[in-house]
Amino acid sequence: MIKFVMCITRHPDMTRQQFQDYWRHQHGPFFMANAAAMRAKKYVQSHTIDTPLNEGLQTSRGMMPEYDGVAEVWFDSEADLIEAMSSPAGQKLSAALLEDESNFIDHAKSAAFIVQEYEL
Repeated sequence: MIKFVMCITRHPDMTRQQFQDYWRHQHGPFFMANAAAMRAKKYVQSHTIDTPLNEGLQTSRGMMPEYDGVAEVWFDSEADLIEAMSSPAGQKLSAALLEDESNFIDHAKSAAFIVQEYEL
């Protein structure tokens, strides 16, 4: 099993609350309605909370500011993900998801990558 991870920075014209509301109530349901076509097995949104702990973590470690959230999507394999995204339907769906993401994500300040989990 592999996982797509996206560390997300919100669109600069949005408050964190607006970003989280759109992501959870607009994009999330849109993604889930199409998850089977993408062969996604699980989708989790982690929304950053406003807490002084975040500033403490950044300061104590000399880190960048936190992302506004993290999206995680699990797939059976890299080959399965590639096959799903390579189909005409997958390409059309990928374009539609990217277009919707532009409503709430600042892609230039976000990051996405594929990982394999190791539970310890």
